[in-house]
Amino acid sequence: MARDLLSDPRAAARTLADLSTRELNYDLAAPGRFTAGNGWNVDDYIQPLPSEGPGPPEEGGPWEVARGLLREYEFVDPAIVRALYRAGDPLEGRTMLLELRFWGLRFHVGVRVAQVTDGVRVEDDREVVVWGWSYRTLVGHLEAGQMDYEVRKWVDTGEVEFRIHAYWRAADIGNPIVRLGFRLFGRREQKRFVRTACERMRRLTEAELTSGGPRLGVSDGGVGLVIRPAT
Repeated sequence: MARDLLSDPRAAARTLADLSTRELNYDLAAPGRFTAGNGWNVDDYIQPLPSEGPGPPEEGGPWEVARGLLREYEFVDPAIVRALYRAGDPLEGRTMLLELRFWGLRFHVGVRVAQVTDGVRVEDDREVVVWGWSYRTLVGHLEAGQMDYEVRKWVDTGEVEFRIHAYWRAADIGNPIVRLGFRLFGRREQKRFVRTACERMRRLTEAELTSGGPRLGVSDGGVGLVIRPAT
């Protein structure tokens, strides 16, 4: 699929149906091997967000706003990535068609949501409220690996943050030109994606706290698809 996701929703729906049948493009049998020493890029980013009072998350507060942005995949830069999925699919287990935009080209790849996290953890003897989800790459993706996204609130101080954790490496890419380009620029583009996602999450959280208005995705009623981010 070489055109914009929005240009032909029925073709996008067919592509999404095909992705739903695909397996992961890497082996999960030994999770402990996903380390830098074994050839994987391992990243961990923390973006501070507006804070709130100590204790549980506040209704309409920064943690709750950021969680909504995370749930709806609004935090990514649409100039780099857009996502399409079926409107009725639950988040956990959802297959998503991603349109990756770089080098002036568009690449359409698939990911599947692996799990949803919702609860309170204890880290370094401190309670942190966490909501998030992760996805893994499917056959045909340019990368292989997993990305974890979390919105976190430290109960004792009220600090709120957005965390991205990932392990990834280049997948087996058949096209030699694309393979060379990814080897040369893939790491740079990955860092750019994370950097802009963190900044956009901060900016949108601040904007929604000011305006109080929800951000809605684009939906095509004819084929029941949702496209994110909205703008």
